[in-house]
Amino acid sequence: MTVHFIGAGPGDPELLTLKAQRLIASCPVCLYAGSLVPEAVVAGAPEGALVRDTAPLTLEETHALIVEAHAKGQDVARVHSGDPSLYGAIAEQIRLLRRDGIPFDITPGVPAYAAAAAALGQELTVPQVAQSIVLTRMSMQSTAMPAGETLENFAATGATLAIHLGVRALRDIVRRLSPFYGDDCPVVVAIRVGWPDQMILRGRLSDIHAKVREAKVTRTALILVGPALGESQEFPDSALYDPARPHVLRPKARVADQDAPDIARP
Repeated sequence: MTVHFIGAGPGDPELLTLKAQRLIASCPVCLYAGSLVPEAVVAGAPEGALVRDTAPLTLEETHALIVEAHAKGQDVARVHSGDPSLYGAIAEQIRLLRRDGIPFDITPGVPAYAAAAAALGQELTVPQVAQSIVLTRMSMQSTAMPAGETLENFAATGATLAIHLGVRALRDIVRRLSPFYGDDCPVVVAIRVGWPDQMILRGRLSDIHAKVREAKVTRTALILVGPALGESQEFPDSALYDPARPHVLRPKARVADQDAPDIARP
């Protein structure tokens, strides 16, 4: 018997990995976080399986279901949104599994920031604009942030910020980030990305709060902030494909076209 922690991705069932689909389809017990994982994701559970939304349950109540499955020798699909390694709340579950000697493994999933970038149709790491992404969150009613992990400290790097659990604190986010990025810095709020009612709001630090209020967004949103989110194409090409820069798979630098000798054509 094994507990399979499964990253369900941002909500679109077609963004499940092949391994995730196979595990969900084979486990007689499927426990999923219904507040963030749509039922369509676990619709592939086998006929007769116990499929339970754990959103209203406590950690101990969820673990009791796993202990019961363990006693019966039944594999468990423990389905979480996005990728379990990021705000998946699996650490405390794993602690209980290890305490009770219950085997487990983890199947990664598509994180929300990657799905948001895909919906935007752009890259988050743009040459000479931003080459780092900071994944962070706001405290709100969740566990307090560790000392030093502040928006101001992250903003000082100029990196692209992906802020989870922050849409209700957007006014405060804008106030704290504007001195570092400037009022004209691009902002994207991706709401329920990957779900049928997905919505993308583009703006700047100066106006994004008003746009979010007008759209009446209060939850399930990811906030992206940084100059790399701009729609302008004014940035240099990556050196990855530069013919003048050799690397291990292209060990010899190529001569620029204008310097190459003429080739006789038939």
